[in-house]
Amino acid sequence: MRDTGALYLLPVPLTMTPDAAALHAALPAPALAKARELRHFVVEQAKTARAVLKHLQMAVPLRELSLAELNEHTPKDTLPSLLDPLLRGHDLGLMSEAGCPAVADPGAQLVALAQERGIRVIPLIGPSSLLLALMASGLTGQRFAFHGYLPVQAEERQRAIHELEKESSSRQQTQLFIETPYRNRTLFAALLQHARPDTQLCLAADLTLPGESIRTHRIRDWQRLPAPDCDRRPAVFLMLASSTCAGRSR
Repeated sequence: MRDTGALYLLPVPLTMTPDAAALHAALPAPALAKARELRHFVVEQAKTARAVLKHLQMAVPLRELSLAELNEHTPKDTLPSLLDPLLRGHDLGLMSEAGCPAVADPGAQLVALAQERGIRVIPLIGPSSLLLALMASGLTGQRFAFHGYLPVQAEERQRAIHELEKESSSRQQTQLFIETPYRNRTLFAALLQHARPDTQLCLAADLTLPGESIRTHRIRDWQRLPAPDCDRRPAVFLMLASSTCAGRSR
């Protein structure tokens, strides 16, 4: 047996209620085959992870799988114990709630710890909402940055929009960020209010799902269009400012 197992980063479909068809559509055969072999997992929420695993046709019953949780409530001093299966020579699967683990996801902490310990980390191919949105946005993919969530408070959010727009203009860099789905409309309205008229904004919602919508317009054009239906839909926001606004004052 190997001295240590390998940490497999297992993407899952972007829907919160995946079925067998969604899994086979989102993950290539090698990723599905590897997932079926695993017996130990670290997941955000055990309940939703089981809902995914039950459609994978695992080689053993679900009750024989070991699922440990890693989320915002996990004490940092317990992180090393999550590596125990690896140290016993077992492979370990890391799963997010949706999409790729360790990207805008608490699983990044476990990956960092595995790297520190010299444990092999193997990313498997699967859907990433950030990359899918960038691919379809029409905005530059040569330089881009993901900024997570913008501030909730209105004044802080306005400042963040100005700073991201300034950085985007000076570097010609696409800025990606997300929001809690029930605050999507608030963020979208703030972008229309505070971003410059010639800044390009893409709203990519429900990626890979039946209601998928990916639309890119300049702010001045968004302001003339009917408001998009983005309420309570998982979405990625992308912004690219014109290089001509870098030196302008507000």
